[in-house]
Amino acid sequence: MSPRLAAFFAEHGFDPDHIDAPQADGRFTPLMRAAKLGLLDIVEELLALGADVSILNTDGCNALWLACYNGNHALIERLIAAGVDIDHQNGNGASCLMYVSSNSKPDLVKLLLEKGANPKLKNFDDFSALDLAASIECLKHLRAAERAAALAAK
Repeated sequence: MSPRLAAFFAEHGFDPDHIDAPQADGRFTPLMRAAKLGLLDIVEELLALGADVSILNTDGCNALWLACYNGNHALIERLIAAGVDIDHQNGNGASCLMYVSSNSKPDLVKLLLEKGANPKLKNFDDFSALDLAASIECLKHLRAAERAAALAAK
């Protein structure tokens, strides 16, 4: 463990002997906290040390969801490359694509679509990312993906 990672663990109250152990409140593992803060170097080191990308927090969100909150493209791409489930649906049935669409993050909508996120998923209220689009830009990316899928199916 590098000195920077050790300091990160100490600052956020993580057990340095258990790389995937959550904070006392159970909300975040070290990987999740680093993803939410956009700390690519910390995420890289945690992944190299074998951090589990499949762990969910108490809301049913994975590290990718938290990385989308931050919006760091390189970090999002790194987590996807590490095998995080891009289409995981949290405790409300919402995927990362639904989250970024409903929060008007068109650059992330585009990135997740390019990385293979499924725009057809529905949450527990039967809404898709397209239904939840909070901006014209998000709507345009999702409609373009819909048209591309229709053409590919022909």
